[in-house]
Amino acid sequence: MKDSNKLSASRPAAKLIDNHNRILDYLRISVTDRCNLRCSYCMPPEGVPHIPHENILSFEEIIRLSKIFVGLGVNKIRFTGGEPFVRKGFADFLLKFRESISDASLHLTTNGVVTYKHLDSLINAKINGINLSLDTLVKEKFEKLTFRNTFDEVIKSLDLLIESKIPLKINTVVMRDFNIDELIDIANIAKDNDVEIRFIEQMEFNGNDLDYDVCDAVNIFNILMDRFGSLTPVDKASSTASCYQIPGFKGTVGIIAGHSRTFCDTCSRMRITSIGMLKTCLYDNGVLSLRDLIRSGAGDGEIINSINAAVSNRFKDGFEAEAFNLDRKKSMASIGG
Repeated sequence: MKDSNKLSASRPAAKLIDNHNRILDYLRISVTDRCNLRCSYCMPPEGVPHIPHENILSFEEIIRLSKIFVGLGVNKIRFTGGEPFVRKGFADFLLKFRESISDASLHLTTNGVVTYKHLDSLINAKINGINLSLDTLVKEKFEKLTFRNTFDEVIKSLDLLIESKIPLKINTVVMRDFNIDELIDIANIAKDNDVEIRFIEQMEFNGNDLDYDVCDAVNIFNILMDRFGSLTPVDKASSTASCYQIPGFKGTVGIIAGHSRTFCDTCSRMRITSIGMLKTCLYDNGVLSLRDLIRSGAGDGEIINSINAAVSNRFKDGFEAEAFNLDRKKSMASIGG
């Protein structure tokens, strides 16, 4: 459908500014709710009910929406899951996406199980950064956490990604009863490698309503300080992580207060779930079905107006969103990370 209001992805015509005067320029898009791991902080061992394929956004719909958001000032797009590479054709899609949208910074979050197989595609797509999930360096603990025997594959992906020089961040969800004793070992990956280690507070979205004892950002900081003695803050604009330089380290370490939500005042991100639901906060239940708009025949102008309306009613922070919306039985895989 032609639409006189259609925007060029290469010429941002506006900025998305919410009702709290925050500019939204970062979009995370989940391409699938499916995953090849069963991490206990994300979903139960048996997994979660899968969404029928026809209900998730097509690759063509993802590209169309991405162009619209880039036209509204979004300059960073990250693909998430589930695990993105579980979706058939995802590696080829990355190349098509880059051909269609050349002026957005392109990022990916992956668990590394099959990532090493697609390294050439990542390089050819000129990927600007990868986040690799790695919660333990102990094979037996990895198998206990994920219910899968793929630790060696993940480490292979880690090694090849470091070798490739693609900007790399390693995401570690901190669990007090599981990996608290490994934080120093994981941080030491950044000693000889130009990577960013990010320790993340465990969040509510575990798919089974389980309670847990949060190791918060202050606790994580103190553990690192006790070992390294000095953590020099590194300013990274709009980052959800508080980043630090350790003396003698090539890389950096960071702490993401996803549970404490100390970064909401400067949050610049939105999410689109695999079924096309726009989320302006991780803790909301979705504010706009972009999929339904597209499939009803809406033109770009109508979609843009709907996006602006949703953004103009954004929650002040994750706590306010939680009070209205939170369903802890949701899996992070269904939300989009």
